Amino acid sequence: DGTTPLILSAASGHTSCVLELLEQGADPNSRRATGTTPLFFAAQEDGGTFICGGPGGHVKLVKELLDCGANVNACMKVSFEAGRAYADTKRIDGATPLWIAAQMGHDHICKVLLQNGANVDAVRCDGATPLFKAAHKGHAAVVTELLKHRPNLTLLPNGETALHAAAMFGHMTVVKQLIAAGADVNQTNHDGLTALQVARQQKYSSICEYLQERQRTNKTRNQES
Repeated sequence: DGTTPLILSAASGHTSCVLELLEQGADPNSRRATGTTPLFFAAQEDGGTFICGGPGGHVKLVKELLDCGANVNACMKVSFEAGRAYADTKRIDGATPLWIAAQMGHDHICKVLLQNGANVDAVRCDGATPLFKAAHKGHAAVVTELLKHRPNLTLLPNGETALHAAAMFGHMTVVKQLIAAGADVNQTNHDGLTALQVARQQKYSSICEYLQERQRTNKTRNQES
């Protein structure tokens, strides 16, 4: 299946083994049949579905792989350049290491990947960005890191916004973060619904009250201007 000793070590969280293999010339961009690289596993808390219970999510491992050229933005089964690893390498489904780290709530990993050039708006095949997934999961610390890099707050290819995701799943803290960052409270999704209407459907009364207040505030400001 293409699993290399470096991938196995990264998935298991064995930093010393990873360092030794890299020093011996192991390819930091080696891929399994699915297209996953060592960086994917290092960015995950549990090693992913490949090795359950592994310690993953290691900042040191991520940094070492990036220092050796790991691709932060590469897709699975995409371009390969010997001797360099990239932070945006994507899987078959289009997910990048940043997308995976955002999904799993690893703000410290997200920070390192973003500092190394990861694309904050890399879209998975279903049209979701790292911010959308973090908002959906309610990972406020990850949202904080992503917002520092000015991600897309408007309608995504999946027909939703990050604000809709946060409102739909009842994540008040994230809703407030996104509004403060400039998310449009009146933006409708592909079904013609605003985040307020989505929250109302899910019966999140506190979020409804907050979004209604934001709408009133915006309306007043527009009238005054």
